[in-house]
Amino acid sequence: MTKVLISVDMEGVSGIVHPSETKPDRYDYERGRALMTADANAVIGGVLDAEPDAEVWVADAHGPFRNLLPEQLDRRARLVRGKPRPLGMLGGLDAGFDAVLFVGYHARAGSGPAVLAHTMSDAILDVRVDGRSLGEIGLNAAMAGHMGVRVALLSGDDAACAELRELVPAAVTVEVKKALGQGAAAVLHPEEAREQLRGAAGRAVARHREVAPLALRGPLDVEVDLALPHMLDLAALVPGVTRAAAGRTIAFRAADFAEAYRLVLLLVQLAGIVPG
Repeated sequence: MTKVLISVDMEGVSGIVHPSETKPDRYDYERGRALMTADANAVIGGVLDAEPDAEVWVADAHGPFRNLLPEQLDRRARLVRGKPRPLGMLGGLDAGFDAVLFVGYHARAGSGPAVLAHTMSDAILDVRVDGRSLGEIGLNAAMAGHMGVRVALLSGDDAACAELRELVPAAVTVEVKKALGQGAAAVLHPEEAREQLRGAAGRAVARHREVAPLALRGPLDVEVDLALPHMLDLAALVPGVTRAAAGRTIAFRAADFAEAYRLVLLLVQLAGIVPG
């Protein structure tokens, strides 16, 4: 039986272009939640079209990890929601899964034009693993690959799709919008996007064995550029983390990618602390 995790972010969902649609305290958030849930349902439907007996898990992977509307989600899937939790955006994933599908993902910080591009947090300017810049797409794909799990599909804007294809050329991508800037895009009608998502999800699951997991072998040298000085002060308190020569950069060596991933997640949380 095929086991699939669908990791659903929000910035790359069909129709979404502005922070007001992605943040719980903004006026347009409820609309964004509905769009996100509908895209997730389209992908669940596509997976089960291709593999009716598949076991499908869905990880709410945006912000507070409590965005998807549980009562509106396809009842055939199991939902992972809430935080903190192991593996962050990949909550629930283990080596028993066959494939992971990235839905509503966005490009990394500094890329563009790309809709709502960032890496984990506005506090993170860049993450480099052995010199290679990785955003959420690359970090999550490599974490899945560390467990032997393939990334078979991604949906998002054209920049996000290109970012995954560079890392995992055999993956299926669905471009639901073409970025015109950080907060603007030419978007597909949501119903058209969902039709494409459903078909693509079925194709991705049917051929997931043709996709090689993204495996980055350790030890790994990691550098993280942080936005503000106090963030570097906090990060330097973590054993093994040092300030690099560049003023805004911290560095550490990880034994394997799982260690690197966990430490990046910790740095994201530390970056949210404001000194008294």
